[in-house]
Amino acid sequence: MSSNKHKPHILVLPEDDANRQIANGFILDINLNSHAIQVLPEARGWEDVVEKFTNSYASTMRQYPHRMIALLIDFDENEDRLSYVKNKIPDELENRVFVLGVLSEPERLRKDIKRNFEKIGEALAKDCSDNTNNLWGHDLLKHN
Repeated sequence: MSSNKHKPHILVLPEDDANRQIANGFILDINLNSHAIQVLPEARGWEDVVEKFTNSYASTMRQYPHRMIALLIDFDENEDRLSYVKNKIPDELENRVFVLGVLSEPERLRKDIKRNFEKIGEALAKDCSDNTNNLWGHDLLKHN
């Protein structure tokens, strides 16, 4: 990541290794400025993602107004998880924090579409750069 924290940049905080691989695949897409994206070490659970965000990253986001963060979690088919996580985001940061993830868990998505996690990330990035919804429209992702 660029050493200038005062330029726009995104931190990605993945719940687990599967989400980390998806994030890495996403930034491998050549149409993205990967220098502005940093995938952080995995948190080892969605609650740990929330804890790390609130204890470590929320305060630094106040110091760096161009910093955004994507919290990559598994929703484990829990309808209340998104609102729970959003309630932990301070109001002044809510437009710079993105909560994304597979409705169940990444392993189910991998099995459904028969691609490895990195290829899933690349396909999601391609959807973004092409302004399409091919994979984002999947039943396990469309809630994003």
